[in-house]
Amino acid sequence: MIKYALQCDAAHEFEGWFGSSSDYDDQSARGLVDCPICGSRGVSKQIMAPAVAGTKAQSSAPAIDPKAREMMMTALGEVRRHVEDNFDYVGDAFAKEARAIHEGTSEERGIYGEASPTEVKALVEDGVRVAPLPPPAPKKTDVN
Repeated sequence: MIKYALQCDAAHEFEGWFGSSSDYDDQSARGLVDCPICGSRGVSKQIMAPAVAGTKAQSSAPAIDPKAREMMMTALGEVRRHVEDNFDYVGDAFAKEARAIHEGTSEERGIYGEASPTEVKALVEDGVRVAPLPPPAPKKTDVN
């Protein structure tokens, strides 16, 4: 496993774990690497200090229990389904509609849709509460 420090084009920093360097390159090229904060696929690797082995044994990253991972993925899928079933889809008018709801000029309701990283950043800076929708579960053929 390899851990990369990543940053999206909206300057959100996060980490990603990949089976190998080529796994990151492949997944990035297929648009499977996105920002967990804003959903942007404009993600790049950041400069990292290499891990240098010392004289003491270093522990590796803890293994993720497959049952816990499955439970988390199921919960994220349920959140997405709930939003899709109960909220209004507003497409690329999301930023405009979210701002209108925040300002009280549009009906208070749950919405979802698309917004650019710049639009999301402006909403957050203005105090509009937004969160990324969990992505749909990847097809088993799309992951390694």
